[in-house]
Amino acid sequence: MKRALIPNRLRSNRKNVEIAVENKIETINAEKFVWIDLQNPDRSDVEKLAEKYNFNELNIEDCLTKFELPKLDSYDNHFFVILQFPPLSQKVGISKNSQLSIFVGKDFLVTVHQGDLKPLVDLVDICKSESDIQRRNRILKRSSVLLLHEIIDVLVDDLQHISRKIIANLDEIEDRVFDETKPVARSIALLRREINRLRRIANPLKKFVAEITKNVQRFSSEDDGEISLYFDDVIDHIDKVIETLEESRETMEIYKDTDFVLSTEKTNKVLAVLTIIFTLAIPATVIGTFYGMNVELPGGIDNSASILGPFTTFIIVIIASSISAIMMFAYFKRHGWINN
Repeated sequence: MKRALIPNRLRSNRKNVEIAVENKIETINAEKFVWIDLQNPDRSDVEKLAEKYNFNELNIEDCLTKFELPKLDSYDNHFFVILQFPPLSQKVGISKNSQLSIFVGKDFLVTVHQGDLKPLVDLVDICKSESDIQRRNRILKRSSVLLLHEIIDVLVDDLQHISRKIIANLDEIEDRVFDETKPVARSIALLRREINRLRRIANPLKKFVAEITKNVQRFSSEDDGEISLYFDDVIDHIDKVIETLEESRETMEIYKDTDFVLSTEKTNKVLAVLTIIFTLAIPATVIGTFYGMNVELPGGIDNSASILGPFTTFIIVIIASSISAIMMFAYFKRHGWINN
């Protein structure tokens, strides 16, 4: 078992500081094959393996590209596949997927990734350590094909875990949708984006796992048993993820429509109250405007017959405005324009 650490320096665009990123090459020797895992590899690291195992130059370019569409290329002594999985970081605004490139032959398995697939990194650590001998032997004692199944299986299990988190978030959003005091539109939009991103991962993944099942048969040993059964189990798990995402997508559409309807209703209520207040204030505005003009009106400021004293004008305006407002309110109430 060999381990090489190659330091690499990347400069952050936001801060003038250097961030250390480790390039790791883990070589794990099993009984019948060797597993080489490359995290954040340099081109020279991959090219050395390409010379040793006769990898295609185009595949080398693909695995060094940080974002490449899923693909599968088959050759005489190996096949090459690129798969996409959700990244370890689930921060808002991060939408790039994590890429896993795999070269599989009868006596070797090479995995190339950026170190952000935690289940795969944990699996490497298990195979390196001596703490869990039973699981380590179960993973490494047979063939490279079963190790490939184990890698895909743990990553799909992590995908299932993320889909269960989405279900939990749906339950939380359901409570917030019917709570007028909490805004929920942004949460709905972010969760819809996450669901769509996972759908774009899960749907191609099912197709490529099925293709892998056809290609690995020639690299399996007699001790492996029926290989297709192992990968069929993975496909079943992917189907469950896809089903969960489709149901979540439909539920999110319902929540989006419900939030829109409730928000519109709330807005209409506010506008209705403001309209009623403005309408009831119109008589007072009109009457007050007339009494503010330099014209002779009953109870005006120049009227000598101010029977109610110096406040005659004010009292007449209040009485006239109140009678008009009460009549309008009664009319609105009768026609059902004002309810409880």
